[in-house]
Amino acid sequence: MATYKNIYFVGAGGIGMSALERYFNENGYKVGGYDKTPSPLTETLIKEGIQIHFEDNIDAVDAAFKDPEQTLVCYTPAIPKDHGELCFFQQNGFEVVKRSKLLGIITQTKRGLCFSGTHGKTTTSSMAAHLLKQSHVDCNAFLGGILKPYDSNLMLSARNADGQEKSDLTVIEADEFDRSFHTLSPYMAVITSCDPDHLDIYGTEEAYRESFAHFVSLVRPGGFLLKHKGVNVDCSRLNSEARYAEYSSTEEADYYATNIRIGGGTILFDYVARAEGITMRDLEVGVPVPINVDNAVASLTIAMLCGCEEEELRAALKSFGGAKRRFDFYIKRQDLVLMDDYAHHPDEIRASLTSVARLFEGRKVTVCFQPHLYSRTHDLVDGFASALSIPQRTILLPIYPAREQPIPGVTSEWLLGKIQDTDKALGKNDAERYIKTKDELVGHLTELRKKGDLDVVVMMGAGVDIERLVAPAKAALE
Repeated sequence: MATYKNIYFVGAGGIGMSALERYFNENGYKVGGYDKTPSPLTETLIKEGIQIHFEDNIDAVDAAFKDPEQTLVCYTPAIPKDHGELCFFQQNGFEVVKRSKLLGIITQTKRGLCFSGTHGKTTTSSMAAHLLKQSHVDCNAFLGGILKPYDSNLMLSARNADGQEKSDLTVIEADEFDRSFHTLSPYMAVITSCDPDHLDIYGTEEAYRESFAHFVSLVRPGGFLLKHKGVNVDCSRLNSEARYAEYSSTEEADYYATNIRIGGGTILFDYVARAEGITMRDLEVGVPVPINVDNAVASLTIAMLCGCEEEELRAALKSFGGAKRRFDFYIKRQDLVLMDDYAHHPDEIRASLTSVARLFEGRKVTVCFQPHLYSRTHDLVDGFASALSIPQRTILLPIYPAREQPIPGVTSEWLLGKIQDTDKALGKNDAERYIKTKDELVGHLTELRKKGDLDVVVMMGAGVDIERLVAPAKAALE
């Protein structure tokens, strides 16, 4: 990296890309890039001094980034192969690397704590980073979400008087999309889940699971693999000098939660590390949703094995504010709740909505869901229909395409019909299911509120459309 003075990012608004941009910006590089659409994140990056524009136009690129001798180019696989700027850099002698390779380069000389999984990895890695950061151990972190109250997806270790990093531990969200996590060399690895996804990339469920089996083989000798007990991943390729353990919210695992108490807006539990003979009693989860008990067990285990002490862990877990867009409450009153959740896979949606129903038992739940990707909707439609039949009211938005072109017949109307079929099979004759456009949604929620027919609202999806509607919905409903 000493060869370069400038780093240019094609797809600069992505959550994983932005952490790298912040890292290099903090380390004295000139950083710039392109993204398709402005967002709150890109606005923040621009304020931090990162040059970002929103037109695929090489003439809009600062002259400093057009020198192949001094500029490294990084891109995300979500960028189309015929993207004009990307093609320019590839055809004019620039070194062009994927985001995953650049992250791998950074972490080769550090002890990577790599959190993988179809879902749960952002919250669990963020929680582990917070536990480490609030302890005497410290860490670096490249996260897949904006962590509150740090208001960033990047953490840097404090430095000693001689300028050296206090800690070489580096928390990494290990992304399975495009097999990106295969560039990593984990010191410790966590697998939170393995529910087949990204079948447009992998083709089959078997190939998807095989990618996790390969990830397991990358754990360093002397390292540690922690897998959720309910996850179906072949761990036989783990290095013989690495340790393997399982975690869960049941007592059948090596590390587990017991005596779980949910009520009054709080969650308390006891944490047990079987091999170490350690029990931590009456721990409180800072973001009190049931699915965070499992996440807390994994995070506590990694942080404890890295040297964090019980009282540090106890205080940090209670103060954990969560990542933005993961059970992110915007309104939380006795008469009205509005929350945002990034859930976009059927199993993730099911876990989220089941937690909401349990947390707000007896109250009417409305989920506003925007499907993400035509291919994912096509491949997992029955799972979506099952999960989205859980709440009393489901409002669908048109599919967010991201990097994809439409697939004939794959629409929100098609998904709506599948949900209604599921309702009929379950005898849910009073369920409300319909579609609204993004321009209609906030006004519609406001009308429901005026009629006294809006109680707990969950805005859900992975696209920027649904994210941008949360703040207007909050303002209108309040």
